[in-house]
Amino acid sequence: MSDYMVRILAKEAGLRGLACITTDLVNEARERHAANPAATAALAHGLTGAALLGALLKVRQRVALKVEGNGPLRKLVAEADSHGRVRGYVAQPQAWLPTDTDPLDTAVTLGHVGLLTVVKDLRLKELYEGVVPLHTGQLDSDLVFYLNSSEQVPSLVEIGVKLTATGGCQVAGGLLFQSLPDQEITPLRDLAERLDDLAPLGELLAAGQTPEQVLASLLTSVPYEILETQPLRFECSCSWQSSEQALVALGHAELTSLIDEGQAVVDCHFCHQRYIFGREALEMILERAEEVT
Repeated sequence: MSDYMVRILAKEAGLRGLACITTDLVNEARERHAANPAATAALAHGLTGAALLGALLKVRQRVALKVEGNGPLRKLVAEADSHGRVRGYVAQPQAWLPTDTDPLDTAVTLGHVGLLTVVKDLRLKELYEGVVPLHTGQLDSDLVFYLNSSEQVPSLVEIGVKLTATGGCQVAGGLLFQSLPDQEITPLRDLAERLDDLAPLGELLAAGQTPEQVLASLLTSVPYEILETQPLRFECSCSWQSSEQALVALGHAELTSLIDEGQAVVDCHFCHQRYIFGREALEMILERAEEVT
């Protein structure tokens, strides 16, 4: 099943909702970062959470979420935009963990003490930034805490992940529901109770259920319409040109030092793409930097 997002509207109940599957993009991130099982699970939660938040945005807007905790993985960063492009990384993708650690327990691997930061580029003069303390260490619960407290939008988030025996991502996906403005919160609470009665989301997806089928099981007595189905993919915005710009910004002294060394290597944190600039390329970049100054 290819990765995609389903957007629904339950107008009578005053709810909007999202359901997605993100297995393929999680596995691509795992391969790019050579992530261990715990890092793979953390990436699955972060990339899925970012995809859900990104689907709430308007065209050309972006969102980034960052978890900095006291666990061995240290930090998780995931970004997404309104077009379904997602990328992310963990600070220590091969961190050592005790053998009895459950790799799916992000409260242990990322930590339960720390901060969740959400940054939105809404194409305004300044970025929007919301910061909350980690509430449980489980990203879906912490996103609910953030959305309810920081954005003050009654929300329900569920992220499901299952790993293969070899540590890959067997399945990953998520749900997000929000009350529409000026609507009663009771339908959202009823939906949360219904979700508790179902099998965990990861098990439903692993059993072959599609996001549409999960929604149908959850919204049995709630009329709704599917507004849109959008593909999701792992895609990084790094490029040779952006790497050149980063080198230009280093200034004359540091560029001269790199020329003396013979090359510069720019690694992208998000996708592990490596850009190598030889002496001749660096000399041209130094000329550009001097023209700018």
